[in-house]
Amino acid sequence: MREGPVEQAKLKTWSALSGQRRKPSEYEAVAYDAHFLNDYAQPGKSGPALPSIGPDSFINRWYQKNLIESPLRHDDWLAFRDPEEVTYRRYNIIQEGQENYVAEILDRFSNEGHDTGLSAEWQTVLARLYTPSRFLHHTVQMASAYAATTTPASTISHCYAFQSADALRALSHVSYRTVELARCHGQAGFNEDERSHWETAPEWQGFRELMEKVLVTYEFGELFAALNLVAKPAIDEACLRQLGRAARRHDDSVLDLLSDAVLKDTARSRSWTQALVKFLGARDGNVPLLRGWIAKWEPLADQAIDAFCAGLPDGDRAAVAARQATRDFRAAMGL
Repeated sequence: MREGPVEQAKLKTWSALSGQRRKPSEYEAVAYDAHFLNDYAQPGKSGPALPSIGPDSFINRWYQKNLIESPLRHDDWLAFRDPEEVTYRRYNIIQEGQENYVAEILDRFSNEGHDTGLSAEWQTVLARLYTPSRFLHHTVQMASAYAATTTPASTISHCYAFQSADALRALSHVSYRTVELARCHGQAGFNEDERSHWETAPEWQGFRELMEKVLVTYEFGELFAALNLVAKPAIDEACLRQLGRAARRHDDSVLDLLSDAVLKDTARSRSWTQALVKFLGARDGNVPLLRGWIAKWEPLADQAIDAFCAGLPDGDRAAVAARQATRDFRAAMGL
């Protein structure tokens, strides 16, 4: 018999993924079971547990209330996968291509003197409804960033993190255009009146109320419903799609194309949102919970859409189209 320490059998892959008997993909290697909270889970149990730093510590009480005690349940949270399998490396490759496209749009139309041809009527719409939207995108960024810290699986956190980055991308486009418009039309209040419009203009008060309430919704399940199933679809349909369509009719090709570029991020966000709803639907009780939260938040979103679209040309039609699109999105998931 050989003496000395017993050598463990060498694993051919990560121990957490050894059961699938194949080499993990890049996505699995960086996204699977990466939460530090999972280190404290009991053997054989999926999902987070409280760190051993004292049951009365603030962080433990926070996770206990807003994550572990969430009424939204699943037997194996770690089984969730982003259908797009987005990693940090892949995200940067995708967005580098998208930003090269955006830069080409901005340079081309700037060289052609695009902004000098914008009508006074459309400048007013841009000053009230477009350039102040950087505040709105920032609320989505903040809510998504918080949500990434309070989920039961790192594969969900990854999705929220990229959603937060998408909102920063949209915010950056608005900020860039604000300066461009200010240089061409200084008299219209660009780069001066955005905060005032955001805080006082009637078109924005619905979305302000909606997102301020989303930002103080801390529990994992309701936040997912409020943000990804109600608030973000309302923002995407009203402040991106309908504003972009109005831009097309007013010969603002820059805003039209920029809106379409950001909506590509929306499609990716909706893809993982739909996948998570399907994943949750496998457990009894989750879908009724989601429907209940939607019923709570939908009236606020509808009011926000109506108020915003009232400032658009053909506002009634835009509001109806935006509200219907949000319902179609939810109905496609059985909600």
